[in-house]
Amino acid sequence: MTTSPIQLGDVPNEHGYRPFTLGGFRFERDEHFVHVQWPTGRHVTAAEPFLKAMMRDVAWNFFYGTVNFDSVIGTLNHYGNVDLFAGRFNEEYRKAELDHSENFPHDEIKETFQAILNDWVNEDFDPFAAPMETGSAYGEKSGNNSRAVTRTRVAAKRMVGLPDDEPLRSDESGYPVNRAFLDVDLDEPVVEVVKGYENEVSAFNFFGYLSRSDVTWNPSVVSVCRDSLMCPTTEEFILPIIHGNDRVEWFLQLSDEIIWEVEDRESGKPRAKVVMKAGDCAAMPADIRHQGYSPKRSMLLVWENNSPDLPGMIARGEAPTVPVTF
Repeated sequence: MTTSPIQLGDVPNEHGYRPFTLGGFRFERDEHFVHVQWPTGRHVTAAEPFLKAMMRDVAWNFFYGTVNFDSVIGTLNHYGNVDLFAGRFNEEYRKAELDHSENFPHDEIKETFQAILNDWVNEDFDPFAAPMETGSAYGEKSGNNSRAVTRTRVAAKRMVGLPDDEPLRSDESGYPVNRAFLDVDLDEPVVEVVKGYENEVSAFNFFGYLSRSDVTWNPSVVSVCRDSLMCPTTEEFILPIIHGNDRVEWFLQLSDEIIWEVEDRESGKPRAKVVMKAGDCAAMPADIRHQGYSPKRSMLLVWENNSPDLPGMIARGEAPTVPVTF
């Protein structure tokens, strides 16, 4: 279903926040909650987790497959256009015929979500940061945090350290070592390159790079080889979304521990609980959704196959939903 163009915020309410309309969806917030309405129902959720989820949806360009903000609201990326849904992946909502979905051009839904973030994120709240590193999302409207809500993923074109790519984070970069990684060795490797290959060979301290991450649950891209993307990230507290895969994802736990709740992508029924400790490797199948819990700040490497053909191949049964069958 394709709807009419977006309508941005009206007059601010008594709490100072503007409401927003996108197709048949209406978004409003007060001091504590976000209220979402659509033609067949309505939903209420706390402001902080909603804004953290929306922030990642925008920064990731709606990511691979499904970004569930919670058990009701979310988006489904069709790579060029995006579904905004309520209850689409909630079995009980579908049974009660309360589910609703509308499709929007990528730029239109992104513009609306960005406008919501610009208006609803107050000056002392950073939706990308760990709980103890940011202020509260709650209360009356109080300024904005444009720096935080316009942050995007760091993405290398080839590999970090090579010419014209994302520079290493040094003391001069403005990214201090995070409080959780003060014990990480920051020494950089010494590379002696044969003459003529200076633009082809590089090395960097991967743990040192990640130790300076000022965000959580936001994978950067440190190396690109055709469709192969290496995306490391630092994790603390709870992954603000429930990610529904449309391809296999590989996880390599580099430090500490993450507990993953794995559910069926369509119904939300539990499939597995995966506890990953440093050195563990796991693959998330293409027919599940998952949410992570990191008791302390940890380092995770995510390997993504960025091929645009994969979702269609999997949907048609031409590619498996798992990387290997035993």
